[in-house]
Amino acid sequence: MKSKLTWKNLFFIGSMLFGLFFGAGNLIFPVFLGQQAGSNVFSAIIGLMITGVGLPLLGVASMGMTGSNSVFDLAGKVNRPYAYVFTILLYVTMGPLFAIPRLATISFQLGIAPFIGKSHQTFILVIFSAIFFIVTWFLSRKPSELMTYVGKWLTPIFLVLLGILVVTAFIKPMGGLDAIPQGQYAKSPVLTGFTEGYNTMDALASLAFGVVVIDTIKSLGVTHPGQIAKDTIKSGLISVILMGIIYTFLALIGTMSVAKLPLASNGGVTLAQVFNYYFGSFGSLLLALIAIIACLKTSIGLTSAFGETAEEMFPKFNYQATLIGVGVMSFLVANIGLTKLINYSTPVLMFLYPLAMVLIIIAVLTPVIGDSKWIFGMTTLFTIIPALFAGMDALPKEIRSSGVVQQILAVNDHLPLAQLSLGWVVPALVGLVFGFIVSRVHRKNV
Repeated sequence: MKSKLTWKNLFFIGSMLFGLFFGAGNLIFPVFLGQQAGSNVFSAIIGLMITGVGLPLLGVASMGMTGSNSVFDLAGKVNRPYAYVFTILLYVTMGPLFAIPRLATISFQLGIAPFIGKSHQTFILVIFSAIFFIVTWFLSRKPSELMTYVGKWLTPIFLVLLGILVVTAFIKPMGGLDAIPQGQYAKSPVLTGFTEGYNTMDALASLAFGVVVIDTIKSLGVTHPGQIAKDTIKSGLISVILMGIIYTFLALIGTMSVAKLPLASNGGVTLAQVFNYYFGSFGSLLLALIAIIACLKTSIGLTSAFGETAEEMFPKFNYQATLIGVGVMSFLVANIGLTKLINYSTPVLMFLYPLAMVLIIIAVLTPVIGDSKWIFGMTTLFTIIPALFAGMDALPKEIRSSGVVQQILAVNDHLPLAQLSLGWVVPALVGLVFGFIVSRVHRKNV
């Protein structure tokens, strides 16, 4: 047994965690941010770093600082029934009913679709997604090997391929960093970057992937809870430093691209145009490889995390059988009902996000305020209503436009910070203070 991990192992675990985090969405949105922010790009990057990098680090740290082995364990600090509901909703939506199928379709759209005619895309998607999920299943079978598959193989390959673009773009820049800022980036670039980073919802991913990191550390022989916590936080720090560096490079490339490329409707278009500008037809192939590897890494992590958490919550569940079930369900959703499911999964994610943030923040504050169930319970209770508002605001248009929903959302508009999707913050603070006072009174009376 090891008392602690070597820096080499910590680096590979951090590399693995970076790989699990960094899917195609993380590749696309910094480029779009850079193009929109223009000359205010550095201010926008600061805002992005606070939430897009800071929140995932806090999520990983929350698992370590509370000694939690999983999301279920962490959510259990509220109470056990809540832990079941929260964890199931989190993993079902981050798993086979939303995030995992979308990883297959995004990698297909970026990597394969440009090379084939529209009339053949439906059939080719079936073949591609089948291969995608078979590979995901194969590389998820042994959780102890994820550090090797993702940290030592896929992530370095991804970084080398992406590095080709980054080095080329800075040796031969398309332009300077003096483009005209667009939209909200012209008025409040830091706040807009902050909101963009918040809306990536990587904090949810950090909770989902926490179990993978902790199990990897344990598989390397570390057993003391305090050391597991320290190694978890160190690995998270390595991961987010890598994320911050890549985000910065991609945002700057997006800003420089304005001199040669028109403003695009999304970062995927911009990224494809940048690759084509520098590498011609080879650029499409390079982007295809980068996008597929990026999505595959995240798919492996989410599938493995789903299997491990299901086995912990329901001991009768078999890890290997669960992986097959996740793969089959993800394949069906990717090819049959993704659009409809996105319409209904997004509200669930928006409902879960404030609740996840509350868990993370309280967990990080436990050395100062303690870990009383009163604190976790009261803060969560005060957060549930604004969390429901956030979920309702993301409902499909035909439901959201109904009179009842509009009346409820009108109440939400009166909450402080609601326009920034942060309407839960003030109620959560009230619950935190109330819970802290009750916990102290209760402790004195015991």
